[in-house]
Amino acid sequence: MAVKIRLARGGSKKRPFYSIVIADERAPRDGRFIEKIGTFNPLLDKDNEARVAMDMDRAKYWLSQGAQPTDRVARFLDAAGVLKRDARNNPNKAKPGKKAQERLAEKAAAAEAAAAAAAEPAEEAPAEPAAE
Repeated sequence: MAVKIRLARGGSKKRPFYSIVIADERAPRDGRFIEKIGTFNPLLDKDNEARVAMDMDRAKYWLSQGAQPTDRVARFLDAAGVLKRDARNNPNKAKPGKKAQERLAEKAAAAEAAAAAAAEPAEEAPAEPAAE
């Protein structure tokens, strides 16, 4: 049985409140769980101590039993010093989409053509004959 440490959503509409639970990975997000080990209230300030409340002894126990934390729970455990979480790196996330890249290429080509058109008449200006 694969066990996860994950968040189960509670609270009302537009007012989320999460329980940190130990659950079988096949169970629904807000459904059956094995044990509740804490809470997470995202509406509180990030520096508020009550934002994340977790029983670290139980979290350590379940980690030793092979439970896999989700990314968000791994962040909480890393902040508490229980688990070392490697930073993720997605260099493609900041790149613009396909259509935006096409628009940028068209804009650059138009600017290049305008610069070339502006440079041509200056070079090809005929020399006027000297009036005597």
